[in-house]
Amino acid sequence: MRFESVRLESFAHHLPGEVLTSAELEGRLAPLYERLKLNAGRLELMSGIRERRAFPRGTRPSAIAAAAGEQALARTRIPRERVGALIHAGVCRDFLEPATASVVHERLKLSPACTVFDLSNACLGFANALCLVASMIERREIEAGLVVSGEDGGPLVEATLRALLEDPRAGRNELKRAYASLTIGAGGAAMLLAHERVAASPTRLLGGVARAATEHHVLCQGDRVEGAAGPLMETDAEALLEAGNALAARTFPLFLEELGWSRESLQRVVTHQVGVAHRRKLFETLEIDPARDFPTVESLGNIGSVSLPLSYSLAREKGFIGPSDRTGLFGIGSGLHCLMLGLG
Repeated sequence: MRFESVRLESFAHHLPGEVLTSAELEGRLAPLYERLKLNAGRLELMSGIRERRAFPRGTRPSAIAAAAGEQALARTRIPRERVGALIHAGVCRDFLEPATASVVHERLKLSPACTVFDLSNACLGFANALCLVASMIERREIEAGLVVSGEDGGPLVEATLRALLEDPRAGRNELKRAYASLTIGAGGAAMLLAHERVAASPTRLLGGVARAATEHHVLCQGDRVEGAAGPLMETDAEALLEAGNALAARTFPLFLEELGWSRESLQRVVTHQVGVAHRRKLFETLEIDPARDFPTVESLGNIGSVSLPLSYSLAREKGFIGPSDRTGLFGIGSGLHCLMLGLG
C-alpha cells in the first residue's frame, strides 16, 4: 500500500503514575514459587521487564484513550469539527457494546458527522487503524482522522495472579504459559492523520506492507474464563517468538521494496514492544542495527496496541526521531499478523 497525501499531523501518549515492578509480582507469587522450589527474579530474567505501569482500579479504556486524544488535538490547528473519523483500536474496551470509540467521541466533543467505531486486532489494531484512516484521507472521504487506544493490563495481571495462586494443580507449565500475561502494562496513545492540504506537519505516512500467518493463531489466546474474576491469557512464548520473527523476515523485504528503501537507508525503527529477547531476535533476523530502535519495554512492559504508537511518541518527544527521519513502524500481533509502515 502507498499513500501520497497523508501526514502524521500530531501524536500523544498518556501514562499512569503507578509503577508495578516484576519483583512485586513475584513477591505475591511467593507461595507458588516456594511450592515449586523456584527462585525469584525469573520474570525479569525471562522478559527483561523490570517494571510496568498500572492505572487505578476501575479506570475505563475510554478515559485513557480520550486523555491521549485530547493532547493530540491540542497539538494541531485543525479544528475538531474537521476530524472526519475516530477509531478506538485497543484490545481493552469499556464494554462489548456500544463501541468504546463512542465514549471517546463524546469526551472529545467531535463532530456528529465524524465516523466513529472500534477496530480490534490484538496488538496490531492501532497500526491497522492508521492504514484505514490513511486510505479514507487518500480517497478524500475525510480531511483528518484520529486513532486512539487505551490499554490497562491491570485486570489481566490481577486475574492471572489469582488463578495461579488459587489453583492447587498449578505447576511449572502453567506458570510458563502465564508469564506473558504478567508482562502487560498500561497506557494510552493517539495519532492524528491529515491530508497535506490542511496539515502543518512535515511527517508523511508513506505506506507499508501487511502479511498474515494465521496457522499460528493458537500460540497466544486471551479470553474470559468461566469462574475467573477477569480475563486470562495463555501464550507459548518460545513458539510465538520463532513464528513472529519468521513472519517479520518474510514481510521486511516486501516492505523495503514497496517504499523503495534499502536496509541502510532506514534511519529509525519503532517496534511493538514485547520483551528483550523478542527485540534482540527481531533485529538479528532483519539484520538491523538495534541502535536505530527506541526500546521502552524494560520500564513499561507490553502495552498491547498502545506499545508501538506510545514508543514512537516518546522517541519524538526525546528527540531520538526527527520529523522527516525515515522511520519504520514494525508491528507483530497474535493471530499471527505483521504490519510494517513507513514514515518520512
